[in-house]
Amino acid sequence: MKNSENKPRLLSLFSGCGGLDLGFKKAGYEVVWANDYNHWSCQTYAKNFGPHIVEGSITDVDFSKVPDADIITGGFPCQDFSMIWKREGLGTDRGNLYRYFVKAVKAKMPKIFVAENVKGLLTANGGRAIQQIIKDFAEVGYKINIELYNFADYGAPQLRQRVLIVGTRHDLEFTFSKPEPTRTPENYVTAEEALRGADEVPHNNEHQNIKNKTREMLKLIPEGGNFSSLPKDSPYYVKGMISHVYRKLDRNKPSTTIIAGGGGGTWGYHYSEPRPLTNRERARLFGYPDDFIFEGSITEVRRQIGNSVPPVAARVVAESLLPAFSANSVVVINSKTIVDYTNHVTSSLSFKKLSPV
Repeated sequence: MKNSENKPRLLSLFSGCGGLDLGFKKAGYEVVWANDYNHWSCQTYAKNFGPHIVEGSITDVDFSKVPDADIITGGFPCQDFSMIWKREGLGTDRGNLYRYFVKAVKAKMPKIFVAENVKGLLTANGGRAIQQIIKDFAEVGYKINIELYNFADYGAPQLRQRVLIVGTRHDLEFTFSKPEPTRTPENYVTAEEALRGADEVPHNNEHQNIKNKTREMLKLIPEGGNFSSLPKDSPYYVKGMISHVYRKLDRNKPSTTIIAGGGGGTWGYHYSEPRPLTNRERARLFGYPDDFIFEGSITEVRRQIGNSVPPVAARVVAESLLPAFSANSVVVINSKTIVDYTNHVTSSLSFKKLSPV
């Protein structure tokens, strides 16, 4: 796909700093329009992709004025579905923002859509959230594939589990299945491999100032350990609720999940040096190239990276979808068509037959 006429046209929603888009771009897609509400994410996106990002709430978007496209992608807000934070799911305004993703799909009727979210989506609201989401997309006219991915299986130097919902328009002679892993636990990309030479990159490599107490504490924690490695009788002992607290990398393994926010020792820490990771090191653990430059403060850039999709893994999924755009379309599904959504879900997960919500 050497010219833009042959490239699948992509609409990007909840774009963030563009990790998902970067993977699709490297696979040969053309991103024609993007949207996010966060100012600094949009600044980063524009710097690395161009001015087609529209800053503002998706609730204000008139999709009739948005370019047509072959595929819509995006990671709708996940905090209300997260395993870490209190999950309220569809009971919150943020949890319901996925409906604007559905609205965009209904308005543009692309051949494919790809929605990304956290593992907690599968069990949020006692399983009712994912049932409702499947129903809403299927009623628009899409076959739904839901899979849990470990992005380390696809080249990311990070054990990051996320759900991908892939919708294929019903008239399309294409069936999507989860791509085969490109890596196994025996040859995962390790933290040491990922961070090699990172200190030489000039952008987004600022070091944080930390207290001497924190530095001494980190010296007592072994590689791969966390706050629980500290003896309870140590003057540096701290209580923690989640394993991310003072978690140090293990140089011989991928990173554990890099999170977007939080204080109290949740920044992620170097395997051999008693310090937090720099944002460039975090970006390396997602597979961002060194010429991808993030805009904003250290805290803001951390948030952008931690909320994003590893581009190296996104590229594998994007490449597996390319045959869909040469597949034949028999008839365009009317957006008002109602289908039995319980018969249009494929997954390797152990879903019971979904009952109407």
